[in-house]
Amino acid sequence: MLMQRIKLLSSLMILLLFSGTVLAQGLVRGVVQDNNTNETLIGATVLIKGTTVGVTTNLDGSFLLIAPEGDHTILFHYVGYKEVKRDVSVKDGSTYNLGTILMESSSIGLNEVSVFASMAVDRETPVAVSTISSQTIEENLGSQEFPEVMNYSPSVYATKSGGGYGDARINVRGFDQRNVAVMINGIPVNDMENGWVYWSNWAGLGDATRTIQIQRGLGASKLAINSVGGTINIVTKTTDANKGGSLMFAATEYGRFKSMLSLSTGKLKTGTAVTFVGSRTFGKGYIDATWADAWSYFLSVSQEIGKSHQLVLTVVGAPQQHGQRDGYYMLDSAMYETYGAKYTRNWGWRGGELLNERVNYYHKPQIAMNWYWNINEKAFLATSGYISFGNGGGSGPLGIGKYLKTEGGDGYYMKYEPPQNASGQYDWDLMADLNAQDMFYINDGDTTLYPGGESKHIIRNSVNNHFWTGILSTLKYEFTKSLKLTAGIDARNYVGEHYREVRDLVGGDYWVDRRFGETTVGDKIAYWNDGIVTYGGLFAQMEFTSGNFAAFLGGTISNTWTKRKDYYNYFDGIVTEDYAKDNPNVSETLSNFGWNVKGGANFNINEKNNVFINAGAYSRVPFFRFHFLNYQNDVNPDLQNEKIYAAEIGYGFIAKNFRLNINGYYTIWDDISQLTSFYTEDDTRVNAFISDLKETHLGVELDAQYTITRWVNIGGLLSIGDWRYANDPVADLYDDQTHELIGQGTLYLKDLKVPDQPQTQLGLNANFRIAKRIDLGAQYLYYANLYAQYTLEDRKDPNDRAQAWKLPSYGVVNARAAWRFQLGGLDSQLQINAYNLFNTVALAEAEDKVIKDDDGNVTEHTFKKGYWIWGRNWNFALKINF
Repeated sequence: MLMQRIKLLSSLMILLLFSGTVLAQGLVRGVVQDNNTNETLIGATVLIKGTTVGVTTNLDGSFLLIAPEGDHTILFHYVGYKEVKRDVSVKDGSTYNLGTILMESSSIGLNEVSVFASMAVDRETPVAVSTISSQTIEENLGSQEFPEVMNYSPSVYATKSGGGYGDARINVRGFDQRNVAVMINGIPVNDMENGWVYWSNWAGLGDATRTIQIQRGLGASKLAINSVGGTINIVTKTTDANKGGSLMFAATEYGRFKSMLSLSTGKLKTGTAVTFVGSRTFGKGYIDATWADAWSYFLSVSQEIGKSHQLVLTVVGAPQQHGQRDGYYMLDSAMYETYGAKYTRNWGWRGGELLNERVNYYHKPQIAMNWYWNINEKAFLATSGYISFGNGGGSGPLGIGKYLKTEGGDGYYMKYEPPQNASGQYDWDLMADLNAQDMFYINDGDTTLYPGGESKHIIRNSVNNHFWTGILSTLKYEFTKSLKLTAGIDARNYVGEHYREVRDLVGGDYWVDRRFGETTVGDKIAYWNDGIVTYGGLFAQMEFTSGNFAAFLGGTISNTWTKRKDYYNYFDGIVTEDYAKDNPNVSETLSNFGWNVKGGANFNINEKNNVFINAGAYSRVPFFRFHFLNYQNDVNPDLQNEKIYAAEIGYGFIAKNFRLNINGYYTIWDDISQLTSFYTEDDTRVNAFISDLKETHLGVELDAQYTITRWVNIGGLLSIGDWRYANDPVADLYDDQTHELIGQGTLYLKDLKVPDQPQTQLGLNANFRIAKRIDLGAQYLYYANLYAQYTLEDRKDPNDRAQAWKLPSYGVVNARAAWRFQLGGLDSQLQINAYNLFNTVALAEAEDKVIKDDDGNVTEHTFKKGYWIWGRNWNFALKINF
């Protein structure tokens, strides 16, 4: 017993002696920030060179490193930044404060392009903002649509819509993407005629994106853009200063494949640097017949010219074609129960080959030349000249709008759909037979022959080509360290060419068009017009910073000129395409003035707490389609600017391991323009134009993040909105045939909820590093108070004040796992993403159905048709860096 005690005592003494040696150590502390914006860098790696001893920075950018006694080199690493080194001599029991470690971006021209993009700075710019890093994009995008990576942000709702490649859409604070400004490197990309963003035109953009910043509300952009609901700033990777590249291969379990190559020369001795990112995507879609055949490319070439000038050429594009499931083909309950959520009926087999009637095809390269000039220590000028030329469109049905019979007596109505088979798909072989034979229209004993060879149903293309040029020039001038001016010009010219053409005669020999007569594949039909939009604007903003206080006041003035050319509607009888092209009917040129003014202030109460406030007013020229009535050159006499008024207040808290942001907002959108149509009881088509619709959007938003340990962090978000129509607008009614004003009608919308985005959203996320090279992550998003879409013209009954049908609330979990390893001496990563991990069944979008009694009174609003979210699906990706 005594010997055992002696051995135990000896062991303790040896252990104590050994631990005393190990404890010869000190502490190294500091804060890591971006050298341009002074924003803290969260999660930067702080490592003792030649060892595995290291930590990551906290939510406030701080770090505390326990270092053994001796001389060391401390390395600082952060994705997208150049490595920083600091030498330190550590003595036992001492603490060394390295102060602020400023890290410089490894992307050449990133700070300069941020001038165009008006990026918000944390605890300085007084706006509500969510910033998504390239690492977050890489971890979560996978096979999702690009807008879906923004879903984990307050008051943001992105869905796959019909489910085709690139067919997603995004809403912010209850406003659809027509009223959310989308900019790539500070250049607006919303369509200049209708404000829409066609994400298929930018497929593959996620491969080249460095940062996404979602500024909710009027935002910090200095341009007069569509930022009613918010601004989405997409900043690409510009040109990498470091030499290297990567290869990525990915696949989904449903049969879509992607490969991606990234190359960078680094900065050469000549001052030149080149970065290229290219990808190829092809294969099946999750939804029936939504195949994809797509490429994408991104090229950035930077050249320094002396010490004061830099040129950066950026080229981005994504030629693609893909099968679609159009909104017309939403699923009703019977379709869903019979065929399932993946079903789409707008396809079938023809001659043994798959034929989808809905195909989108487009290529829209954007080329920008940026010139950066450091004039002197106080002045900096950034100028971008850009050009975009888009070619393509989408296919769809076109048929004779009459009930036709064959000689055998079989009858078909084929205006929008050919016959279907027992499986619910189009019977293209039967349609080809019908186009090749005689068919008859019988009305009150009169018979009209549609001979064999004349197609009764075809596939047409709706072509939307455009040519867009612009210049954006921004001057930054520093009067003092506290007072700065940003001012510039924004000029754009856009020509959109719109027509239909015959894509497939489906077994027939020709299609009869009312203007061009007998037409064949490639000939124009149905309509042909150009929309011409010219925009010129001036902007200026003063910024004041002093100690803990920052404020700005800015405004824009602009003018929009619009004109329309019609090559179709203004001829009598049949003409040739050449004659129509040479003799268009040209509208008068309309001129409309717009403006905005906004300001805000941020006050940092102390190192942990800050508050901000902003407000603004915006007089916006309505979209092009509201300038001319009846799809002709008839000028809208009631056109007036839309007015937007917004105010916001927010609070932020930041500590070592915890960060919180909360804000409230109130937006009034007044004198909204809407153009719609409906049929009267006597089957007369009437066009209705509204110019006094009003909406109010108010709500609160919260997001938080907590780092439990360096291996585990969690977060959450909450947004609660109250978005509704605020009045009963009056519509001017026009006869669709004569284009004459025939009266007015009231639409009873007051207090109806704005549809198509959940007004309540809850999110949770967690990231776990279970080993040095293995990490896991998960996101949970819950949506409630989502109202079905409804057409305004359905609300003509003053007694029908009931809300539209409300979709069932739902929640979905996405998860990921990543393993980093060495492959042939190269850093590599294998990642698996599981979307809708628990296979939740839910509706993401729906349309409202009105139920009436025998007397025509509305009794109920219920489900009409919709799109279900995708079931559980997987993406597997391997990335190799070199």
